[in-house]
Amino acid sequence: MIENDPLYKRDPEAWNSYLAEGNARQPRKRVSADLIIRNTKDQILLVNPTYKPDWDLPGGMAEANEPPLHTVKRELFEELGIEPKVGALLCVDWVSPHGPWDDLINFIFDGGIINDAQIEGMQLRDSELSAYEFCDEAQAQIRLRPYVWRRLSMALEALQTGCAHYLQDGFRQ
Repeated sequence: MIENDPLYKRDPEAWNSYLAEGNARQPRKRVSADLIIRNTKDQILLVNPTYKPDWDLPGGMAEANEPPLHTVKRELFEELGIEPKVGALLCVDWVSPHGPWDDLINFIFDGGIINDAQIEGMQLRDSELSAYEFCDEAQAQIRLRPYVWRRLSMALEALQTGCAHYLQDGFRQ
């Protein structure tokens, strides 16, 4: 226990320096957060990023020390001008290093069902997106990268069962 450590009791400033040094040496993780938003026809909102070849789920990368829940709210407002109601965590996916990227931890939350009036209020507000569209599962499977589709499938299962999933590269563990 920290309170029993002699350095902590003797010199709290030295203890904090010791902890800061350890923190500086520990690896950092990239974090992203996405949202599953459905329309009244049970179609899933996908976005078309301008900086990659495939469609994706709405959301994005966390800023330094930003909680994933705040990330997804910020990204949806910045990119589509909406303030989503974020529900339950559906899955967490650890994505292994690939290409120039280190590993990533992705969170997917339930964004619920939005009505036609809310959809009409959506607008592209960021040059990172060229389009958005509601798609059925078959369309989503074609448009998404395979590991993103696996992640989405597991998140949709979690919507049905109420049980969140831990994934690695989109596969249940």
